[in-house]
Amino acid sequence: MSLLDRIRQRQLEGQTAQPPTFGQDQKKELDRRKKDDIFNELKAKIHVKLLGLLDLTRLTAATEGAIQEDLRRGVEMILTEEKIPLPAPEKERLCREIRNELLGYGPLEPLLADSSINDILVNSYSKVFVERRGKLEPSIVRFTDNAHLLKIIEKIASGVGRRIDESSPMVDARLPDGSRVNAIIPPLALDGPALSIRKFARDPIKVEDLIGFGAITEDMAEVLHGMVQARLNILISGGTGTGKTTFLNVLSSFIPNDERIITIEDSAELQLQQDHVVRLETRPANLEGQGEVNQRDLVRNALRMRPDRIILGEVRSGEALDMLQAMNTGHDGSLATIHANSARDALTRLETMVSMAGLNIPERAIRHQITSAINVVLQLARLSDGSRKMMNLFEIVGMEGDTITMQEIFAYSLMGLTEDKKVKGRFMATGIRPKFMKRLESMGLKLPSSLFQEHA
Repeated sequence: MSLLDRIRQRQLEGQTAQPPTFGQDQKKELDRRKKDDIFNELKAKIHVKLLGLLDLTRLTAATEGAIQEDLRRGVEMILTEEKIPLPAPEKERLCREIRNELLGYGPLEPLLADSSINDILVNSYSKVFVERRGKLEPSIVRFTDNAHLLKIIEKIASGVGRRIDESSPMVDARLPDGSRVNAIIPPLALDGPALSIRKFARDPIKVEDLIGFGAITEDMAEVLHGMVQARLNILISGGTGTGKTTFLNVLSSFIPNDERIITIEDSAELQLQQDHVVRLETRPANLEGQGEVNQRDLVRNALRMRPDRIILGEVRSGEALDMLQAMNTGHDGSLATIHANSARDALTRLETMVSMAGLNIPERAIRHQITSAINVVLQLARLSDGSRKMMNLFEIVGMEGDTITMQEIFAYSLMGLTEDKKVKGRFMATGIRPKFMKRLESMGLKLPSSLFQEHA
C-alpha cells in the first residue's frame, strides 16, 4: 500500500470512528463546575445585598467570631427574603466565602492557609495551579470571572500602595505575611489577568530545616555560620525557584543581634529576626512617570545610615556597582542574591550589571572590583524531583590575567534517580582548605580541618 493510500485509509477511519464518550470523571467534573457556577452566582447576589446591610468599618475591628455571627445573620435574612432554601453546610460555605471576599482575598484564602502549598499560579479565572513539594498540580479553586480576579489583584496591589490598570498593567507586590506577588493584566495578558504568588512560611525556615530537607549538611552549615560571623561578602546564585531568598534568610540569622542591618528589596520579603533592622523598598513611578526610587538610590542612601551589614534582596541592574564599592570600602559582611545558572555565570552577569551603571569602566577594572569585593559564591539549584540543594560553594581567590579564579570547597555530586524518581547524590568536600580560614581564625573562629577533607 502506497503512502497516499495509507493517508486516505486513515481519513476514512477518522470519519467512521465514533466520537469519544465522556467517562465518569469527566461527568463529575462538569457537574461540579455547573454547581460551582450556580453557587458563585448566588454568592455574588448575596454579597451585593450584604454590603447594604453590614457596617464594614465595624467588621474590620471585630473578632473572628463576631464577624462570622454578623455574616450568618445577614445571609439568613437575605435567604429568607429571597425564599431560597439552602442546606446548613452550603450556608457555612457561603458565609465563609463571603467573609473571604469582604475581608480577605476571596478564593485565594484556602490556598494561602494551606501550609503545604509553596506557589499559587493563576493562569486565568478558571485555571489555578499550585506547587506542592516542588511539583505543580491543578487546583479546584476558581474565580467567578475575569472581573472577579482583577478585583482581587487590585486589592492586593492597593494594600502595599501599588496600582494596576491599563496604563500600568504589571505589578510586583507582597501580602501582609511577606509572600511575593506578581500580577499582569490585559492588554499584556491576552487570556485575562494572571497572578503568581510565591508563599512564605509563617515560621521562618531555619538552618536546622535546611539540614533536615537535605539542602545542606551539618558540616556545610558550620562553615556558612563561620563565614557570616567573619563578615565575608557572600553572593547567592541560582535560577528561579531555587530558594535564594530562603537561603538568604537563613544566612542572615547568623548575624549577631547587636549589628545594624539595612535590607534593600524591590518588594520586601526578607524575614530577619534581629532587633536592629531597617527595611527599605523601591517605589515605582507614578502616573506622570515621576517619583521612582530604584535599588541604586536605596543602596546610596543606605551608605549614609551607618550600616554594619547591607543585605540586597536581588542584584538586578546598576546598583551592582554601588554594592561592590560599598563592599570594598569597609561595609564587609554584605549578602546579596543574583539570578544565574552557575557561579561563573553569576560573575559574568554581575560584570554586565556594573556596566549598566553607564560609567564606561574597563572590563579588567570591573573584574578586579568583583574579586576584591566578593569572597564566596553559593550556587543553588532545584532538581528534577523538586528538591532544592546548595550545589557548590566557591571561593574567589584572585585573578589570572583577565580571568577571575575560583576554587570549589563543597559540591553536590549527582548519582542518578531512585525507582520513585527521587534524585540520588551526596555532598562532598573537595579537599581544598579555603583561604578565608585565615580570616576566620584571626577573628577567633576555629573550624576543624576535617570539615574540608575529601572522603571516599
